[in-house]
Amino acid sequence: MDAFLLLSGRVAGIGGLLLCITAAVLRLAGNYYLGTFQLATVLQGGMAATVVGCFLLLLSLTTPGKASRSLRSRE
Repeated sequence: MDAFLLLSGRVAGIGGLLLCITAAVLRLAGNYYLGTFQLATVLQGGMAATVVGCFLLLLSLTTPGKASRSLRSRE
């Protein structure tokens, strides 16, 4: 489960970052639309995906997993 949360958090974060970069570059180039979507909508989607990625990574850090089991075995 930890590996799945870690992978999905990274994928969501990188996808969100790519959406934000795409929206910013296209807007600076003078475009207002990407297909049928406004670039502000694409930017908001990118920010939302980045936040979801952050929450998934935080969840993978705070769930009891291998790290807490290895600490218990040392005691």
